[in-house]
Amino acid sequence: MLAIRLRSLGDCVLSTPAFHLLKRARPDIAIGVVAEPRFRAVYEGNPDVEIVEDVRAFRADVALNLHGGPRSAALALYSGARWRAGFAHYRFPGIYHWRIPRAQEILNVDRPVHTAEHQASAMFWLGVPPTEIPRARLFADPSPAARPYAVIHPFASAPGKQWPPGRFAELAATLDLDPVFTGGPSDDFTPFERFRVARGTLAETKSLLAGASLFVGNDSGPAHMAAAFGLPAVVLFGPSDELAWAPWRTEAQALKRVPLADLRVEEVAAAVAKLGVRR
Repeated sequence: MLAIRLRSLGDCVLSTPAFHLLKRARPDIAIGVVAEPRFRAVYEGNPDVEIVEDVRAFRADVALNLHGGPRSAALALYSGARWRAGFAHYRFPGIYHWRIPRAQEILNVDRPVHTAEHQASAMFWLGVPPTEIPRARLFADPSPAARPYAVIHPFASAPGKQWPPGRFAELAATLDLDPVFTGGPSDDFTPFERFRVARGTLAETKSLLAGASLFVGNDSGPAHMAAAFGLPAVVLFGPSDELAWAPWRTEAQALKRVPLADLRVEEVAAAVAKLGVRR
């Protein structure tokens, strides 16, 4: 089976429970994943899947589109797969032989579903026996560290999803763990210069999170990576839906406030304290 999972880091991380469910039910099936180059490190080391660069050469019997945009639809067509599957609400529904119903219908629930549930529901509809959806799966060797540390991710994809940087610096000074601020090469770390900073690749961020004791950050891809490693997490939500994007299958505190700037340092510190993480 060829799975097409383009776009966001969080979506890629939260696709791994679905792939694990399929592989556990049908170990004979080879699962190829088409992902954008910047997100391929999510799947590196994962025994459930193979990263595919040439979709035609993979020669899949089934192409499953987990994204729904025009590029992913074109890739599904180009794959040459005998059968193409995608959710019924996707654009270009005529290209799919199998149109997957809403996750709520598959899961038999009348509530908003988490993104991990949404992607896993496709596997249940395709024949995987319904069961509990597991934690996301990332694989990395932990970064070596002399003392226990907390990873803080103060960045986000949109201004409304970002807690003021100065508040993160204030919070870091209160932690019982050594704070490590992480982000990408283009992120502005100026407010955090007195702390340890890790400007890493996605693979390096995986290793950093694999060795951490706590995660604190905005609603973002690294929050889902932290949950995949089972880290206790405090995640801050502005306008995005915490029911769909809360940390999956890990001990966590999800704090929502609109505007996010109204959230006080004391409230976030109290959420950290509830997790009971110590050196």
